[in-house]
Amino acid sequence: MVSQALHRAAGSRAVLRPRLEEAGRSRVTGAVPPGPGIAFALPETGSAAVVQILIVDDHPLFREALRGAVSAVLDGAEVEEADGIEAACRVLERQRSLDLALLDLGMPGVSGFEGLIALRTRFPRVPVVIVSALDDPRVMEEAIRLGAAGFVPKTIDRPLLAQALQTVLHGEVYLPVADLRAGTVKEDGLAARMAELTPQQLRVLQMIRQGLLNKQIAHELKIGETTVKAHVSEVLRKLKVVSRTQAVIETAKLDLPVLMARGPKAEGG
Repeated sequence: MVSQALHRAAGSRAVLRPRLEEAGRSRVTGAVPPGPGIAFALPETGSAAVVQILIVDDHPLFREALRGAVSAVLDGAEVEEADGIEAACRVLERQRSLDLALLDLGMPGVSGFEGLIALRTRFPRVPVVIVSALDDPRVMEEAIRLGAAGFVPKTIDRPLLAQALQTVLHGEVYLPVADLRAGTVKEDGLAARMAELTPQQLRVLQMIRQGLLNKQIAHELKIGETTVKAHVSEVLRKLKVVSRTQAVIETAKLDLPVLMARGPKAEGG
């Protein structure tokens, strides 16, 4: 369920900063503007115009979850999807009326802030909000310095997502402030649950995160589809989630390849 997939971010609250509306105007904290001659075009909020949003993420399950959340908090919003930066550029070339792009930082083919820089350079009048599993304040500040209109964690709940989107659409920058102690406890708890997975279950989880279906996982691992279903059920049970989508969202903050390299529990058969 999407409502469960977009899990509540413990202790989060909004910090609103004045947004750049014209070239050369600096932001609070002295961060440099995204570049000369660049200004955001604000959508006609308050009018009958439909808000148009682009979701850029390489995980189909997360795109589906975020699409559902956006549609729930912005009534009548039109949502486009792209699985990479080049695909996003094609959509933005075709849909010049898009009001906002929601961008994941960690995608194949780009490193660091390259995706953000590419979109801001080619489409400077489209606000870009980063939606990322990375919640390091230094990453957030750098994203804003490079021209992002906001930064929200992938674990954000719907009320905060609604606040973030409305904040940006009204011409301000949105940044979360998280209770780091609560966040640490939450992540440690997830890591402990991940440690309960066998190597084969971790491989299945990794393929779920890649958007593979049970038949495709069975082919990749050279096992029966019934066995895959059993592994998926165990993965969901051990992670204490109810759907594949929720498993993707919950594990987004953890580096799965690193966990696999640490050597979790031995196979139980």
